[in-house]
Amino acid sequence: MNEKSSIDTSGPATASIDAQEAVSTTSRGVTSPYDSPTGQLPRVDMSKAPAPRKDVPRTDEELGLDPDVPTVSESADSAYAYASIPPAMNPPGEPSRSLRRRNAENRRGTLDLGLFLLRLVVGGTFIYHGLQKLTGWFHGSGLDGTRDMMADGGWDHATVCALLVTAGELGGGALLVLGLMTPLAAGAVLAVILDAWAWKQGMIPGFQYQGRVPSGVELESVLAGTAAVIILTGPGRWSFDRNRGWASRPAYGSFVVLLLAVAAAAVTYWYLHGGNPLTGIGPFD
Repeated sequence: MNEKSSIDTSGPATASIDAQEAVSTTSRGVTSPYDSPTGQLPRVDMSKAPAPRKDVPRTDEELGLDPDVPTVSESADSAYAYASIPPAMNPPGEPSRSLRRRNAENRRGTLDLGLFLLRLVVGGTFIYHGLQKLTGWFHGSGLDGTRDMMADGGWDHATVCALLVTAGELGGGALLVLGLMTPLAAGAVLAVILDAWAWKQGMIPGFQYQGRVPSGVELESVLAGTAAVIILTGPGRWSFDRNRGWASRPAYGSFVVLLLAVAAAAVTYWYLHGGNPLTGIGPFD
């Protein structure tokens, strides 16, 4: 009995019993001692590991690398040297999308011709009235007569007013016909004709939109509207400004010029004449 009780129970029999218990608890077979999550891996004795071979290359020279080849950090800083993939070519005979869009923008029809005729009519009208005031041609009053007319009409500094209106009509009209510095030219004639509109409108209370009376503002209204149109549309390509952006594609700058011309006319009328030209119209009774 003592000999049986002194038998070591930690041998293979015990291991097989543990394996059977693992099978019963995990429902799978144990194929290796490492399959048990509670098992411990055996320690590896590094003193028995083989020594590294001395003939294994370790440096760039031993590996046969080119020392001139840039490293990853150096190549990241350099420019991308590879050629990009070119865009797909259009089918033979078919224009590109940008060319089609450009051709569509160039198809302006009779727009440039119409703007040219508009500039001729408006600019020619202002040249006609400017020559009347400057030289007395076309049954005009001349510069002295213009000064007296301004003084009798209630304008202060009549000589200055006569020079301003003559320069605005003659210079602005000539530039409009040429299509040169068109926004400034149209802005100048617009300011002049707005002051003329306010002056004639303020002569008699009420709206004076009729051409058969001296105080009628029908012609001034039409000229002011056409000058504003030229500012906003540009002179077209039949002009000396044809290479300018405002000639065919005016932007917000043209609207700014329009506002400045209206402001200049209002300040000039307030400073050199004064009064309310809208007396007798609507809320200004």
